[in-house]
Amino acid sequence: MDNVLKYYYDKFRTGGKLPPEIEGKVAGKLFPDLAKINHWRNWRTGLKYIDQERNAKLIGALDDLLVVGDKYAPLDYKTRGSIIKETSHTYYQLQLDLYALLLKENGLAPAPFGYLVFYSPKEVSEGAVTRFTVEPVKVEIDAESGRTVFEKAIDLLNGEIPSHHSDCAYGLWQQNENL
Repeated sequence: MDNVLKYYYDKFRTGGKLPPEIEGKVAGKLFPDLAKINHWRNWRTGLKYIDQERNAKLIGALDDLLVVGDKYAPLDYKTRGSIIKETSHTYYQLQLDLYALLLKENGLAPAPFGYLVFYSPKEVSEGAVTRFTVEPVKVEIDAESGRTVFEKAIDLLNGEIPSHHSDCAYGLWQQNENL
């Protein structure tokens, strides 16, 4: 579905417009360079950040990018089987914070927000034509929050294995199985 949405958005990009279902609901315009956005959409060639001190690399593949003045706001498509809940966006906070970090480390000033565009099926009609409810959600983002989580994750992976917590069912199972 992501590839279908990318192709759909790209048709508007070439005309300098937004898809009508998000027009007036998001700030900015689609990043105009199709070749570059396609490069960044691939996890092998996407935006990269290398933490030299920790010898670690973060790679991210954007769905899309909005240009808001002189800043850049990540836009990510989310498809669901049901209507979104009030807290649905919170599950993607870290993803957007990490995109902000990647933008910053690649010389693109991140906007203080990004967007999740939720596509939820509304109805299916003859010919399997499916109509969707489309809900863009603006999410505050912070590159430094993303950096903090990334650094803590690398430090944890490079650190000592923590001892088992007495309430951890998996740890208790491992001990009982002598693993």
